[in-house]
Amino acid sequence: MTEQEMSSKEKVLFGKATNPSNIMPKKLTLDSKIKFRCHPGVRCFTACCGGIKIILTPYDILMLKKRLKLPAHEFINQYTVPVYLEKTDMPGVAIKLREDDNKCPFVTPEGCTVYTDRPSACRYYPVGMADFHEGGADSTKENEQITEDKFFFIVKEDHCKGFEEDKEWTVREWREDQGVDVRDEMNKEWLRLVMRRKSFGMQATLSDQAKRMFFMASTDLSHFRTFIFESSFLDTYELDQETIDKIREDDVELMHFSFKYLAATLFGAQVMRIKDAKVQAKVQQIKDRQDESVLESVRDYEAVKSARDLEEGVKGK
Repeated sequence: MTEQEMSSKEKVLFGKATNPSNIMPKKLTLDSKIKFRCHPGVRCFTACCGGIKIILTPYDILMLKKRLKLPAHEFINQYTVPVYLEKTDMPGVAIKLREDDNKCPFVTPEGCTVYTDRPSACRYYPVGMADFHEGGADSTKENEQITEDKFFFIVKEDHCKGFEEDKEWTVREWREDQGVDVRDEMNKEWLRLVMRRKSFGMQATLSDQAKRMFFMASTDLSHFRTFIFESSFLDTYELDQETIDKIREDDVELMHFSFKYLAATLFGAQVMRIKDAKVQAKVQQIKDRQDESVLESVRDYEAVKSARDLEEGVKGK
């Protein structure tokens, strides 16, 4: 699929493109109560698993490829399609729906075959969350604590019969039951990258190299680890030994490190330090280029002056 074709399609960050009329016009808090339950006895069971765009986060990919015992690149090739993340030029992936019934490849009439490792998008429904600070927050300091202004809302679609069930929860209880809090923590910094890019609009596009790096770090941690340990990366950036040991062995630690690296390279966040020797070498390289440029200008000037002097000498004879 070409960039133009992907750009022409509707883009959503999580889940299906929800008509605003399906969003209940009421702000909820963690202590607000909702009535909802989904189980095999509900008439619409698994109906929401078709005709849907499920965008995968890096943590979703990590959990699903482990569940299926596949390398990341095989999982991506077999189970996903390329997309651009919501109103950005950042490349990502969504679940590839089955051709015969347009449903998620992991759903059966009995339910989800990867339920405990299901994507984040599948966990949120029907409670959506709005975070006013995701796009504009500037987390340039490594340990900066960002105050977030969040509220929740209900997405209620006509086909869903789960709202007719008599199970009552608070929003907090529902989120805990669905494992949303864990996913929110795992996805937070990656989503901030996407929202930050979205806030810039499309005035300035990412370079092809930046897109490739974002895609690699977001979808294939094995290749990102190779990039770190088999390139000049460790000669360029200052990393303490504890961090090096963690990202060498722990995929979750590596994933969070990749978000920090992307924030630094894509947005200039001051969260990674380049080694002084590399900085000095770069400065010297720039100085050498400037010196050479000055010398070249002098040579050009001398050549023009010599040609003019020669011309004037000829005229004087």
